[in-house]
Amino acid sequence: MQSLTLERTLTELDHVRLTNLVQRQKNGRPALSAPMPIEDVLDLADVVPSREMAPDIVTMHSRVVLEDVHTGVQCERTLCYPADADASAGFVSVLSPIGWSLIGQRAGNVVRWPTPAGGELAAVIVSILFQPESSGDYAM
Repeated sequence: MQSLTLERTLTELDHVRLTNLVQRQKNGRPALSAPMPIEDVLDLADVVPSREMAPDIVTMHSRVVLEDVHTGVQCERTLCYPADADASAGFVSVLSPIGWSLIGQRAGNVVRWPTPAGGELAAVIVSILFQPESSGDYAM
């Protein structure tokens, strides 16, 4: 297992869409002057064309299996945009702590995210069940 790093790989399309999403979020709420955590991801990510994305990297709309590092409990999550988020169905927003911790990460990595109570959760990305780019969908 690898530990969490800020090294991420994003598709050009995901990078553009997420950058625009962050700008819309900030324009809609001028009080959000502090950087959002996903902005660090966007600033530091390696950006590649969709057709060159490795199949073991989490991209938008990827469905992943996570395993809690403390309990061993596994769950499936799909990374989505905020409008499609539905925690009860396993759809997590890319702007949520778990969402921005997943985007651009490789299967086998340990991802960590803060909880509202100030703690931290951690999980291993066990596998990627679906990734649009590896399925030939470069515009999803």
